[in-house]
Amino acid sequence: MSVFTTLKERVAVLAPSNLRKLGSARLSELVAKDAERAKTKLEDLTQRYPSAGPRELAQRFIDDKKTMAAMVGGVSGIFGVLSVPPDLLVMTWLQLQLLVEIATLYKVNLKTERARAELLDVFGYANGLGPLQRASPKVLAKLASMVLARGGLEAIGKAVPLVAAPISAYLNNHHIQSVGDQAVRHYDGFDKAAEKTKKASSA
Repeated sequence: MSVFTTLKERVAVLAPSNLRKLGSARLSELVAKDAERAKTKLEDLTQRYPSAGPRELAQRFIDDKKTMAAMVGGVSGIFGVLSVPPDLLVMTWLQLQLLVEIATLYKVNLKTERARAELLDVFGYANGLGPLQRASPKVLAKLASMVLARGGLEAIGKAVPLVAAPISAYLNNHHIQSVGDQAVRHYDGFDKAAEKTKKASSA
Protein backbone atom coordinates (compact mmCIF):
# COMPACT_ATOMS: atom_id res chain seq x y z
CA MET A 1 0.00 0.00 0.00
CA SER A 2 2.78 2.41 0.87
CA VAL A 3 4.49 1.72 -2.48
CA PHE A 4 1.25 2.50 -4.31
CA THR A 5 0.83 5.72 -2.35
CA THR A 6 4.38 6.76 -3.16
CA LEU A 7 3.86 6.06 -6.86
CA LYS A 8 0.57 7.97 -6.82
CA GLU A 9 2.27 10.97 -5.21
CA ARG A 10 5.08 10.85 -7.75
CA VAL A 11 2.68 10.78 -10.70
CA ALA A 12 0.71 13.65 -9.14
CA VAL A 13 3.81 15.85 -9.43
CA LEU A 14 3.36 15.78 -13.21
CA ALA A 15 -0.12 17.32 -13.05
CA PRO A 16 -0.19 20.78 -14.73
CA SER A 17 -1.41 22.54 -11.56
CA ASN A 18 1.38 21.01 -9.50
CA LEU A 19 3.97 21.86 -12.13
CA ARG A 20 2.88 25.51 -12.02
CA LYS A 21 3.26 25.56 -8.24
CA LEU A 22 6.61 23.84 -8.49
CA GLY A 23 7.87 26.31 -11.09
CA SER A 24 7.03 29.33 -8.94
CA ALA A 25 8.42 27.84 -5.74
CA ARG A 26 11.26 29.82 -4.17
CA LEU A 27 14.50 27.88 -4.00
CA SER A 28 15.26 28.82 -0.40
CA GLU A 29 11.86 27.50 0.69
CA LEU A 30 12.27 24.31 -1.34
CA VAL A 31 15.70 23.64 0.18
CA ALA A 32 14.43 24.31 3.70
CA LYS A 33 11.45 22.00 3.23
CA ASP A 34 13.52 19.28 1.59
CA ALA A 35 16.14 19.49 4.35
CA GLU A 36 13.55 18.43 6.92
CA ARG A 37 12.29 15.64 4.65
CA ALA A 38 15.87 14.51 3.99
CA LYS A 39 16.61 14.21 7.72
CA THR A 40 13.59 11.95 8.21
CA LYS A 41 14.50 9.87 5.17
CA LEU A 42 18.12 9.55 6.35
CA GLU A 43 17.00 8.37 9.77
CA ASP A 44 14.83 5.72 8.12
CA LEU A 45 17.69 4.55 5.89
CA THR A 46 20.19 4.32 8.74
CA GLN A 47 17.74 2.23 10.73
CA ARG A 48 17.13 -0.11 7.81
CA TYR A 49 20.81 -0.32 6.85
CA PRO A 50 22.74 0.25 10.09
CA SER A 51 26.07 -0.96 8.67
CA ALA A 52 25.87 1.17 5.51
CA GLY A 53 28.49 3.89 5.06
CA PRO A 54 27.90 7.36 3.59
CA ARG A 55 28.58 6.29 0.00
CA GLU A 56 26.16 3.37 0.16
CA LEU A 57 23.47 5.57 1.70
CA ALA A 58 24.13 8.21 -0.95
CA GLN A 59 23.64 5.61 -3.68
CA ARG A 60 20.31 4.63 -2.15
CA PHE A 61 19.25 8.28 -2.35
CA ILE A 62 20.44 8.35 -5.96
CA ASP A 63 18.61 5.14 -6.88
CA ASP A 64 15.37 6.51 -5.46
CA LYS A 65 15.66 9.62 -7.66
CA LYS A 66 16.63 7.53 -10.68
CA THR A 67 13.34 5.66 -10.39
CA MET A 68 11.41 8.90 -10.61
CA ALA A 69 13.69 10.32 -13.30
CA ALA A 70 13.17 7.26 -15.50
CA MET A 71 9.42 7.63 -15.15
CA VAL A 72 9.58 11.33 -16.02
CA GLY A 73 11.76 10.52 -19.02
CA GLY A 74 9.24 7.97 -20.23
CA VAL A 75 6.40 10.46 -19.98
CA SER A 76 8.36 13.19 -21.76
CA GLY A 77 9.27 10.80 -24.56
CA ILE A 78 5.63 9.89 -25.11
CA PHE A 79 4.52 13.50 -25.36
CA GLY A 80 7.49 14.58 -27.42
CA VAL A 81 9.23 17.92 -27.60
CA LEU A 82 6.25 19.87 -26.20
CA SER A 83 6.86 18.32 -22.80
CA VAL A 84 10.54 19.26 -22.57
CA PRO A 85 9.97 22.27 -20.26
CA PRO A 86 7.93 20.28 -17.71
CA ASP A 87 10.42 17.44 -17.97
CA LEU A 88 13.28 19.79 -17.21
CA LEU A 89 11.34 21.42 -14.40
CA VAL A 90 10.76 18.08 -12.67
CA MET A 91 14.32 16.95 -13.35
CA THR A 92 15.65 20.19 -11.83
CA TRP A 93 13.48 19.61 -8.78
CA LEU A 94 14.67 16.00 -8.47
CA GLN A 95 18.29 17.09 -8.72
CA LEU A 96 17.84 19.68 -5.98
CA GLN A 97 16.13 17.12 -3.75
CA LEU A 98 19.02 14.73 -4.32
CA LEU A 99 21.61 17.41 -3.55
CA VAL A 100 19.78 18.30 -0.33
CA GLU A 101 19.69 14.63 0.68
CA ILE A 102 23.38 14.09 0.05
CA ALA A 103 24.32 17.35 1.77
CA THR A 104 22.22 16.27 4.76
CA LEU A 105 23.95 12.88 4.73
CA TYR A 106 27.30 14.66 5.04
CA LYS A 107 26.00 16.87 7.87
CA VAL A 108 25.95 20.14 5.92
CA ASN A 109 23.97 22.87 7.69
CA LEU A 110 21.58 23.99 4.94
CA LYS A 111 20.10 26.67 7.19
CA THR A 112 23.03 28.92 6.30
CA GLU A 113 23.05 31.07 3.18
CA ARG A 114 26.58 29.93 2.38
CA ALA A 115 25.63 26.25 2.39
CA ARG A 116 22.60 26.88 0.16
CA ALA A 117 24.75 28.89 -2.26
CA GLU A 118 27.30 26.08 -2.31
CA LEU A 119 24.53 23.59 -3.08
CA LEU A 120 23.47 25.71 -6.05
CA ASP A 121 27.07 25.77 -7.23
CA VAL A 122 27.17 21.96 -7.16
CA PHE A 123 23.96 21.96 -9.22
CA GLY A 124 25.50 24.45 -11.65
CA TYR A 125 28.67 22.45 -12.18
CA ALA A 126 26.69 19.21 -12.58
CA ASN A 127 24.64 20.82 -15.37
CA GLY A 128 27.49 22.60 -17.14
CA LEU A 129 26.39 26.03 -15.92
CA GLY A 130 29.35 26.78 -13.68
CA PRO A 131 29.01 28.48 -10.27
CA LEU A 132 25.63 30.09 -9.56
CA GLN A 133 26.33 31.92 -6.30
CA ARG A 134 26.61 35.44 -7.70
CA ALA A 135 23.46 35.36 -9.80
CA SER A 136 21.48 32.52 -8.29
CA PRO A 137 17.86 32.34 -9.48
CA LYS A 138 15.12 32.75 -6.89
CA VAL A 139 12.57 30.29 -8.26
CA LEU A 140 12.78 26.76 -9.62
CA ALA A 141 11.46 27.64 -13.08
CA LYS A 142 14.31 30.12 -13.58
CA LEU A 143 16.84 27.45 -12.69
CA ALA A 144 15.23 25.02 -15.15
CA SER A 145 15.24 27.69 -17.87
CA MET A 146 18.99 28.18 -17.34
CA VAL A 147 19.49 24.45 -17.92
CA LEU A 148 17.31 24.67 -21.02
CA ALA A 149 19.30 27.62 -22.37
CA ARG A 150 22.52 25.72 -21.72
CA GLY A 151 21.44 22.91 -24.00
CA GLY A 152 18.57 20.98 -22.47
CA LEU A 153 17.04 20.47 -25.93
CA GLU A 154 20.13 18.67 -27.16
CA ALA A 155 19.15 15.45 -25.37
CA ILE A 156 18.33 13.09 -28.26
CA GLY A 157 15.25 11.15 -27.17
CA LYS A 158 13.19 14.27 -26.47
CA ALA A 159 11.98 15.00 -29.99
CA VAL A 160 10.76 11.58 -31.10
CA PRO A 161 7.41 10.55 -29.53
CA LEU A 162 6.76 6.96 -28.36
CA VAL A 163 9.93 5.43 -29.79
CA ALA A 164 12.04 7.83 -27.73
CA ALA A 165 10.42 7.13 -24.36
CA PRO A 166 13.00 4.52 -23.28
CA ILE A 167 15.80 6.80 -24.52
CA SER A 168 14.49 9.76 -22.51
CA ALA A 169 14.14 7.55 -19.45
CA TYR A 170 17.72 6.31 -19.87
CA LEU A 171 19.11 9.83 -20.32
CA ASN A 172 17.33 11.13 -17.22
CA ASN A 173 18.44 8.11 -15.22
CA HIS A 174 22.05 8.56 -16.31
CA HIS A 175 22.02 12.28 -15.53
CA ILE A 176 20.69 11.76 -12.01
CA GLN A 177 23.51 9.28 -11.34
CA SER A 178 26.02 11.82 -12.65
CA VAL A 179 24.64 14.60 -10.44
CA GLY A 180 24.65 12.30 -7.42
CA ASP A 181 28.24 11.21 -8.05
CA GLN A 182 29.38 14.81 -8.32
CA ALA A 183 27.61 15.71 -5.09
CA VAL A 184 29.20 12.78 -3.26
CA ARG A 185 32.66 13.79 -4.47
CA HIS A 186 32.06 17.37 -3.37
CA TYR A 187 30.53 16.73 0.04
CA ASP A 188 32.78 13.79 0.85
CA GLY A 189 35.68 16.22 0.56
CA PHE A 190 33.77 18.74 2.66
CA ASP A 191 33.16 16.13 5.35
CA LYS A 192 36.83 15.13 5.50
CA ALA A 193 37.97 18.75 5.65
CA ALA A 194 35.51 19.48 8.47
CA GLU A 195 36.75 16.45 10.41
CA LYS A 196 40.36 17.54 9.96
CA THR A 197 39.53 21.06 11.18
CA LYS A 198 37.70 19.63 14.19
CA LYS A 199 40.69 17.46 15.15
CA ALA A 200 43.11 20.37 14.73
CA SER A 201 41.03 22.65 16.94
CA SER A 202 40.80 20.05 19.70
CA ALA A 203 44.53 19.25 19.64
